[in-house]
Amino acid sequence: MGKEIAKEHIHPPLKNLFDPLTIESKKVATVVLMLNSPEEEILAKACEAIYKFALKGEENKTTLLELGAVEPLTKLLTHEDKIVRRNATMIFGIMASNNDVKKLLRELDVMNSVIAQLAPEEEVVIHEFASLCLANMSAEYTSKVQIFEHGGLEPLIRLLSSPDPDVKKNSIECIYNLVQDFKCRATLPELNAIPPILELFKSEYPIIQLLALKTLGVITNDKASRAMLRDNQGMDHLIKILEAKELNDLHIEALSVIANCLEDMDTMVQIQQTGGLKKLLVFAENSTIPDIQKNAAKAITKAAYEPENRKFFHEQEVEKCLVTLLGSESDGTKIAASQAISVMCENSASKEFFNHQGIPQLVQLLKSDNEEVREAAALALANLTTCNPTNANAAAEADGIDPLVSILSSKRDGAVANAATVLTNMATQEALRVSIQSRDIMHALIGPLHSANMVVQSKAALTIAATACDAEARAELRNSGGLEPLIELLRSKNDEVRRHASWAVMVCAGDELMAAELSRLGALEILEEINLSVTRKNKFSEVAYNKLLNNHLSLKYSQTGYLSSSNIISDGFYDYGRINPGTKLWPLKDLCLQEPNDLRTILLVNSKSDVSPPPSTEDKSSEVGYGRSISSSSSLRRASKEKASAGFGSPTEEKSEPASGRNTAVSRSAAKEKGSRKSKGKKEEEKQKEEEEVTVVLKWAGEGNQDKEWSPPTDPDFCAYVYEVTKSILPITNIREQIEALAKYVAEKMGGKIPKDRLQDFSWELHISELKFQLKSNVVPIGQIKKGIFYHRALLFKALADRIGIGCSLVRGEYGRAWNEVKLMNESQKGVIGGLPPPEEYIVDLMFHPGVLMKLKTKEADRYRFL
Repeated sequence: MGKEIAKEHIHPPLKNLFDPLTIESKKVATVVLMLNSPEEEILAKACEAIYKFALKGEENKTTLLELGAVEPLTKLLTHEDKIVRRNATMIFGIMASNNDVKKLLRELDVMNSVIAQLAPEEEVVIHEFASLCLANMSAEYTSKVQIFEHGGLEPLIRLLSSPDPDVKKNSIECIYNLVQDFKCRATLPELNAIPPILELFKSEYPIIQLLALKTLGVITNDKASRAMLRDNQGMDHLIKILEAKELNDLHIEALSVIANCLEDMDTMVQIQQTGGLKKLLVFAENSTIPDIQKNAAKAITKAAYEPENRKFFHEQEVEKCLVTLLGSESDGTKIAASQAISVMCENSASKEFFNHQGIPQLVQLLKSDNEEVREAAALALANLTTCNPTNANAAAEADGIDPLVSILSSKRDGAVANAATVLTNMATQEALRVSIQSRDIMHALIGPLHSANMVVQSKAALTIAATACDAEARAELRNSGGLEPLIELLRSKNDEVRRHASWAVMVCAGDELMAAELSRLGALEILEEINLSVTRKNKFSEVAYNKLLNNHLSLKYSQTGYLSSSNIISDGFYDYGRINPGTKLWPLKDLCLQEPNDLRTILLVNSKSDVSPPPSTEDKSSEVGYGRSISSSSSLRRASKEKASAGFGSPTEEKSEPASGRNTAVSRSAAKEKGSRKSKGKKEEEKQKEEEEVTVVLKWAGEGNQDKEWSPPTDPDFCAYVYEVTKSILPITNIREQIEALAKYVAEKMGGKIPKDRLQDFSWELHISELKFQLKSNVVPIGQIKKGIFYHRALLFKALADRIGIGCSLVRGEYGRAWNEVKLMNESQKGVIGGLPPPEEYIVDLMFHPGVLMKLKTKEADRYRFL
């Protein structure tokens, strides 16, 4: 019975209970499948096995990626079990070094889960591998952004104070990667990151110290970080590193941080007071490590931007040290030393020192194969030669011109700009300018003119302004095709480029051929447009425009209403009337081909002819000597009869003189008069012969004109005027008498004296209308006008005065008024030695009392101009 009772107390085994099973897997794929198990122990062991597998090499990481292990692992980062979470984090710390894994992790957006593992309550091991994962991920820009946006920077800064060195190393490495982005860098001062970074200097691990210095080297590019470093006695820590010889592997980065901090004025004062500047010199002079020399030179460069520091460095003879560094085998050291020299030469004493030492070494560096070295050397020479002819000569004597011209074809914009600056500085001296011109400088500048870099454009244009000072150089520029890109620079939106281009155009417009070519290429229109803008115009654009206008007097008079005594009216000048700025002036040819209309008459000055006699007729050449056709001979004879009563010689009594020969006309006419005395019968025979020749020439001219190029209408009467004033007025020795005689002559040819009260009865409008109808054109030669008022007479006076060398200006007034102004010395002042007052200005009366000179700013003169 007892046995039966015992049997009743034995429970049968549960049917749904699974007996424990121990599995040994030798396939990683099987373990990856186990990552989806709900059992924590299996997950922990699977993660541990995968961690050991991934630790063995990159191929294993790739295998895990291909087997799809990454996605289930990401879910384990937030698992409730600490061991599972820890092991999964360890795996990602190792796996994240693989680029393909990084890419997948970014796509799965696991950054928030990883950053969560940096929480203070998590184990140190989790901190270590989570920070390692972030350090690996932060090497790429997209991951940087994700870490920053998910708030990863703050916990990383907190972990800098972790007791575990691996956590510190991973955290500072990740921070170093993150601060490469300016947004992260700007956030550091708010997070008070500087103190914990400075504490890392006390670490016994060099890699942690080095990463801390590198991080400071980046973040001290920002002013706020520099201020925080200074406030936390960061400079003391850096100086101690420099003083410790056992930390020489950190000196390079420490010097880099110091160089950045020297941009801050307060830090500059602090380091100067603590003797830090002197230590920089010691490192630059005594170190044999190129990178230390380079960073020391960089620090000197930063410090030398302050005048007081330049003075201090000069007293410590830093120039000798920098010249020595120019001979270093390291290109980086050469560049840093050249940059330091370029700043130090702001001190006049230092600039003088480099005249004797330094310039030859810099010229040698211009020939370096390293483009950066050449650029830095050119920069130093540019600063050394600015406003210093002695240094410019020294650079030339060191054979610097050829390498400088060669650098103009460099691919580095900075090198080109610096070389152009040196050449500009040299060109201020004539001897050096001639030497530069002999090196085909204009052709070398074509490339820089086409550059897309505005600094290069500006410097190239300025070099042209400095070297195109003579006709040969300007011709070389034109022949090299340099005018087109130079003119194009006038359109630049950059003020300096536009100003220097205007300067160059102003210099090039110094001779007539260049001015004509510049105008043809559109420089005149562009400059006019620039000068209409208040913000775009400059002094050089205004002067350049005026220079070009001086070679296009028709446009100048129409726009400005003024021609000075130096503006000599030549053949082809026409007075279109006043036009507004920005309005196009039609070419003379187009105006001549227009049908007559009600618009203002266009006045033409022309003593040339479009008809030449056949070469077989010798005597005909004398009849067209000063540019008029044979058909005008009857007009000349008719004009000579009118002049007989006025006492002027007739041009038909002598052989004609060229219009351009006004200075020799009198002497030639005297010789010709001897051969012109003939008997009356002989004259009649010649007259008959001349009329026959005229018929032949007119027939020849009519046949040939169909194939000839267009030329402006001829003006035989004006030719006669030029001849007569050359013969009769030019010989007068008294300038006042010359002016008076010419004024009377002009008035006589334009209808004589007109009383003020009869001005309204002077029917000049009908006469002009008849001429326009007769010529079938709005363009009327000035010589054909026999009834002219103010602006007709003033133009004729100016045109004739210019032919015989009388200096006068032409001024356009309102309501059809125009007048001529002349300058004369007061008779009472003649013969007085020294201290002569300026000559007095007069207006020449050509209407009411021809020949009377009225002083400017008098009622009489004002009445003539305005009433």
